[in-house]
Amino acid sequence: MSEKIEKSKQEWQGSLSAEQYKVMREHGTEHPFTGKYNDCKTEGTYVCAGCGEALFSSNTKFDSGTGWPSYYQPINTTAIEETKDTSLGMTRVEVHCSKCGSHLGHVFPDGPQPTGLRYCINSVSLDLKES
Repeated sequence: MSEKIEKSKQEWQGSLSAEQYKVMREHGTEHPFTGKYNDCKTEGTYVCAGCGEALFSSNTKFDSGTGWPSYYQPINTTAIEETKDTSLGMTRVEVHCSKCGSHLGHVFPDGPQPTGLRYCINSVSLDLKES
């Protein structure tokens, strides 16, 4: 991973769409089954929409039936960071880009093997770089 990116609120608002800003900087969530990558089968690398950091490979994407793109592991162990999220009256593990800190989604322990994890990610937090 390269050096961390820090921007002001105004810089983020200028570089992201309103929906991206709400999700990525204010920890929002897009509506299920509405994201452009939910049903995407295109091969490539999913990168952070905020900074371009490589996050997930299409090889680890699976149909979780939840309405959000899901992956069973990040592209490498340093691509994302995790924090405890106690919003909405529940305890979850939030995942965000380790380079720019953008909110991506959450990780749950109900995914397929080999990891048993489900990284449930907002499409607006991602860009796909096709192989």
